[in-house]
Amino acid sequence: MAVDTPSSTRNLVIYEVYVRNHGPHGSFADVTADLERIGRMGVDIVWLMPIHPIGQLNKKGSLGCPYSISDYRAVNPEYGTLYDFRRLAEKVHALGMRLMIDVVYNHTAHDSVLVGQHPDWFHQDANGAPVTTVPDWGDVIDLRHPNPALSQYLIETLQQWALLGVDGFRCDVASLLPEDFWTAARQAVAAVKPGVIWLAEAVHLSFIADRRRRGLRALSDSEVYRAFDLTYDYDIWPVFMAAVTGKMHFSRYLEMLLLQDAIYPANYVKMRCVENHDQLRIQTLAPTPAQALAWTAFEAFNCGAFLLYAGQESGAQHTPSLFDIDKIDWQDFSLQPWLTRLCALKKDDLLTHGQFTLLDDRASLQATWQGTAAGLLGIFNVQNRAGELAVPLADGSYTDELSSRLVTVSGGRVTAPQGAFILRYATPQHFTPFHSELF
Repeated sequence: MAVDTPSSTRNLVIYEVYVRNHGPHGSFADVTADLERIGRMGVDIVWLMPIHPIGQLNKKGSLGCPYSISDYRAVNPEYGTLYDFRRLAEKVHALGMRLMIDVVYNHTAHDSVLVGQHPDWFHQDANGAPVTTVPDWGDVIDLRHPNPALSQYLIETLQQWALLGVDGFRCDVASLLPEDFWTAARQAVAAVKPGVIWLAEAVHLSFIADRRRRGLRALSDSEVYRAFDLTYDYDIWPVFMAAVTGKMHFSRYLEMLLLQDAIYPANYVKMRCVENHDQLRIQTLAPTPAQALAWTAFEAFNCGAFLLYAGQESGAQHTPSLFDIDKIDWQDFSLQPWLTRLCALKKDDLLTHGQFTLLDDRASLQATWQGTAAGLLGIFNVQNRAGELAVPLADGSYTDELSSRLVTVSGGRVTAPQGAFILRYATPQHFTPFHSELF
């Protein structure tokens, strides 16, 4: 059965930070100094990509990948000391936010401290050498699950970090580990720190199918929800990408959202985003800047937690390298006020307690959150149409929650937004939901 995830989880705003490339020194102190700005955006959880020492044997790039970890129980000296990490955690908490760290328990660096201590904990080739089961991941070697001793070590490590101030774990390729491990880990962490939040990087469907063909483990998202509060959106990510880039009409993506509603537990939560450290920036992917904003606004409005990747508030077009120093170009934070409004909307009572409905309109992506006495209508011009769009609202003037400007509806039509409008209406409306022949 699914874990008892509270409905408020769908209103979380998560902010992803790569310490190496976030500030001028690539340190915990840089992130600590930026926390007040991050908090003012309406962020609930600060997620730090892996904070541990990086392996140097068979590394990629000049400095190595943070997901190639040599010691789960230490911090990367490039970032600072454990004291610096604890100061960061304390400030996160003082600002009313929570701290999440990356957990990478499918694989380690080739020179992990565990290789010499416990070679039997790893997948091995015919000659007894540790190997990876993913050929493209040449800088790592895979831990072999299940193994009671390995599980105990990893779970005790999670407990240690929870006691050091960590409030959540983003679990890398969580689908590749046994469900029983994650269930036991969640229970053990709750015993020392209740309320820790668990985010799974559930993998692409093609990855699951390939693993299973080769006789390797790969959990479905439904299995992952038995131990996790929320999961990545990678099950439908290829369709989302096709819609964003104009290779497919957005209605196909809406069909996938309806599919999620039908196949996952009733209280399931997806983490919605338009970019992260493994994906291209939305400003690069979308055909126009206005379409990039339309898709960003929709994913914030969509049902599910919302992820911001550091640099998004500056409209960054470059995805920083994982393997080298590649600083974010912060420029003038031009999108920060707009994103702050989106983050505030995630906490609106309608998004917390209302009913989310995708609407039947093929010219623009429209959706509503509706309560008993009012609602919010989102109009997302993801196709960058000019002129007017039909909207299911009575004629009159409405305030756009994203710009505070008045928007006039006349004859059931509105001038198409450059990006998106989110309009608040005072009385319940009857809408025609989006319909798919699949359901």
